[in-house]
Amino acid sequence: MTNTMLDFVIVSIALLAIGIYGISVKRNAIRMLFAIEMIVNAANLNLVAFGRFLPNSQGQSFALFSIAIAAAEVAVGLALIIVAYRMYKNVDIAEFRSLKG
Repeated sequence: MTNTMLDFVIVSIALLAIGIYGISVKRNAIRMLFAIEMIVNAANLNLVAFGRFLPNSQGQSFALFSIAIAAAEVAVGLALIIVAYRMYKNVDIAEFRSLKG
């Protein structure tokens, strides 16, 4: 059984839909960070799929670059969440409206 590009695109669309749902509905900062990572992974899956099926495409190179940027984004995001938790003792986004000390 071989995978076609349509299979990868359908999985990517599902990941994108779940990520958008997570950003729009959830109010927990960690869940929102996971939702953003799912959106980034959907984009990476598209890059790798198009790199595999299209000739002379550099999708894998762009995906590796994107993965490195996503790792830095997670580190900064988790650091911000830890600081916000220390200040408010909660990671609910509704309480982060004013980040005054």
